[in-house]
Amino acid sequence: MQATAYTYDPETRSGQVLLDDGTPLPFDAAAFDAGGLRLLRPGQRVRIETATAEGAEGAPGERRITLVTLQTF
Repeated sequence: MQATAYTYDPETRSGQVLLDDGTPLPFDAAAFDAGGLRLLRPGQRVRIETATAEGAEGAPGERRITLVTLQTF
């Protein structure tokens, strides 16, 4: 799935992306690290992978990002 980087905090390696419908979706350091990136600037197009949270990780059915990487053509 594609999205646009919206916010990024290099201290925590977390932030938010905007889905193409304008919905913000947060990502954590684990998702950022999984993509192998060093830095992310707002406005960059990214590719994300998501999973549905279950149990203690979040509300059942809540979508979470598991990987953030740059979108390449």
